[in-house]
Amino acid sequence: MSISTTTINRPVLATVLSLMIVIFGAIGYTSLGVRDYPSVDNPVISVRCSFPGANADVIETQITEPLEAAVNGIPGIRAISSTSRDGSSSINIEFNLEVDLETAANDVRDKVSGAMRQLPQDVDPPVVEKSDADAQPIFTITLQSESRDIIDLSEYAEVNFKERLQTISGVSSVGVWGSKRYSVRMRMDPILLAAYKITPLDVRQAVSRENVELPSGMVEGSTMELTVRTLGRLRTIDDFNNLIITRSGERIVRFSDIGSAEVDAENTRSILKRNGVPMVSCVLVPQPGANYINIVDEAKRVVAELEKSIPDDIEVGVGFDNTVFIRDSISEVQMTILQAFLLVILIIFLFLRNWRTTLIPIIAIPISVIGAFFIMYIAGFSINILTLLAIVLSIGLVVDDAIVVMENIYTKIEKGMDPKEAAVEGSKEIFFAVIATTITLVAVFFPIVFLQGVTGRLFREFSFVIAGAVIISSFVALTFTPMISSKLLKRDAKENRFYRWTEPFFVKLNEVYSSSLDKFLNKRWMAVAFLLFSFGIIVYFWTTIPSEMAPLEDRSMLTVSSTAQEGATFDYMLKYTDELYNVVTDDVPEAENILQMVGMGGRNRSNFSVSLTDPLNRERTQQEIADDLSPKVARLTGARSFVTQQQTFGGRRGGMPVQYVIQAKNLDSLKRIIPVFM
Repeated sequence: MSISTTTINRPVLATVLSLMIVIFGAIGYTSLGVRDYPSVDNPVISVRCSFPGANADVIETQITEPLEAAVNGIPGIRAISSTSRDGSSSINIEFNLEVDLETAANDVRDKVSGAMRQLPQDVDPPVVEKSDADAQPIFTITLQSESRDIIDLSEYAEVNFKERLQTISGVSSVGVWGSKRYSVRMRMDPILLAAYKITPLDVRQAVSRENVELPSGMVEGSTMELTVRTLGRLRTIDDFNNLIITRSGERIVRFSDIGSAEVDAENTRSILKRNGVPMVSCVLVPQPGANYINIVDEAKRVVAELEKSIPDDIEVGVGFDNTVFIRDSISEVQMTILQAFLLVILIIFLFLRNWRTTLIPIIAIPISVIGAFFIMYIAGFSINILTLLAIVLSIGLVVDDAIVVMENIYTKIEKGMDPKEAAVEGSKEIFFAVIATTITLVAVFFPIVFLQGVTGRLFREFSFVIAGAVIISSFVALTFTPMISSKLLKRDAKENRFYRWTEPFFVKLNEVYSSSLDKFLNKRWMAVAFLLFSFGIIVYFWTTIPSEMAPLEDRSMLTVSSTAQEGATFDYMLKYTDELYNVVTDDVPEAENILQMVGMGGRNRSNFSVSLTDPLNRERTQQEIADDLSPKVARLTGARSFVTQQQTFGGRRGGMPVQYVIQAKNLDSLKRIIPVFM
C-alpha cells in the first residue's frame, strides 16, 4: 500500500500531516530574523594593543611585527592588514569564508598569548576581538540640548536611554557616540614642577595612593554589628587641589602649589554633530540572526515611553534608520509573492475552468510555501530578499505536482470511474513521475549549496529554500492532493457556462498546435538551426553584457570620509569638517540628516553620514548626487576626502571601487615610491 492510498483511506491523517507542515512553518516564520541580504563577509579577527607614549616606529618594530609573525602561521588566513600609530597597534586578520569564526578566534588568542613574552614589559595586554559582520549599527537615537553641555547630556543618555535600550530582545550592544564622560582634569605648570622637583609620575602616584576606599573591618556590639567604611575617595575639586603630593618634614607640597584641577570631559578629542549641532547618539547593534525590524520597532516604542518623562530642554531625534530600505525591499517582495499567487490562481482557473479543480492546487501552494519557512528556521537562515525571491520562484514550481496528480485523477473520473477509486489508481500511476520530477528540480538547485566563495554563500539560502519547497510540494501532492481530490471531484459534474463559452477557443488552440507540430516534424532540420542560432545569441550577449557582483541600490545614504596627514590635531580636523559640512549642505539640498563624526575613528579622521530623502521625493538619484558631490569635496585640500555609497551586501569592503596596494621592503623605500605613484 502506497502513501497515497493510505491518506485516501485515512483523510484525517492526510489533513493532520498538512496541518503539521503549516504549524511548523508558522513557528519557523515567527522565529526567523529579518535582514536585507544573507551575510557574506569573511570572518575577521582584530588584535589591538596599546603602548602609551611610544611613537609609530616603536609600535611597528616592537609590537606589530612580533604579533604579525605569530599569527601568520594560522591556517585559513586570506589577508593580514595592520596599522601602527602613536601609542597603538591594530591588526586585522581576514580568514576564508569556510573558516569557523570561533575556531579562528581561539587560534589567534593562542598565538597572541605565545607572543606576549616578545613584547615590551610596559605594554598593555593585547585584546583579541571577533569582528562580526552583523555588528553594524542599524538604528541610532540622537539627543541634543541648547542649555546642557555634552557631559550632562552624555550622562543622561547612558543612565536613561542606554540601560533601557539594552533590554530589547535581539540587541547585542548599545553604544553612545559622541559621549563625554565626567572627569577631573589636573593641569600642571612645568615651571612649578621643576621648582618643586616633582614629576607628573609623582602626581599620578599620589592620586592612586590617596584616592582609594579600603575595608576597615567591623564594630561588634551586644545586639548589633556594623561595617566600618573609610571614605578615602576624592570627590570635589577642592579635594584634588588640596591633595598632598610630597611631604618632607614640615614642608608639604599640595597639588594647588603646582597646578589646578577642573571639571572636564574625559575625551576632548572627538565630537558628534547632527546638522551642525553637537549631540550624543545611542546606537543599536543587533545580535547575529536577530530580527532587525522588530528591534527598531521596539526601540521606537521605548523612546516614545521615555519621551513622556524627558526634560523639556532635551530634544530627541533619529540619526539614521537602516531598516527603512529593508522594510521597503521586503514589502515589495511580499507584494510580488501575493501577485504571483493570484496570477497562478487565475491561470489555473482559465485553463481548468472549474472551481473544484482549481481549488485543489490552490490549497497545495500555501502548504508548501509555509513549510519552506520551517526549513529556513532549522537551517539557521533569515528572511531576506533572496529567500523571499526563492519563495516567489517556488510558487510556480510547487503547483506543478498538484496539477499533474489532480489532472490524472480527474481524467479517470471523466471516464466514469468512482472518485475514490480514481484517486487511488491515478496517484498510483503518477507516483514515480512526481518523484522523478522532484528529484530533477532538486538536482538543478541543490548543487548551488556546494559553491565556494561569496557567490556560494550568497545563493546558498536561495537554493535551500527552493529545494525544500519542492520536496514539500511533492509530499503534499502524494498525500493531501489525492485525498482532497477524492472528496471534491464529482463523477457527474456539469460543465458551467464559462466552460462552454471558452471550449471552442481551446479546441481551436489544440488544432493549431497539432497542425504546427506536424509541419515542424516535416522540416526537422529547423530544430537544429534554431538551437544553433539560440546558442550563438547566448554567447554574444554573455561576452558583451557588462558584469558586476551586484548593482548599487539607492538606499538614500551617502558617506563622506576624510583623512588628514598624520599628526593632525583635533582642532584642525574640526575646522576642516566644518568647511566640508558647508559644502555638503550647499550641494545636497536633498539631505535629510547629516551626522558629522570627528576624531572617533582616529585623531586625523572624520566621517559624514548623509541621509537623503525618499527617492520618490527627489529628482536626483543617489548616484547622481554622489557624482556631483565628489569633485567639490576633492577641492578642499586640507585632507583627503571621498564620497562612497552603501554596498548592496558585504559591509566590510566599503570605500572606493578600486584600491591599490603598494608594498616595499621597508618604510624608507615606500616613502620614495609613493610620490612617484601619486
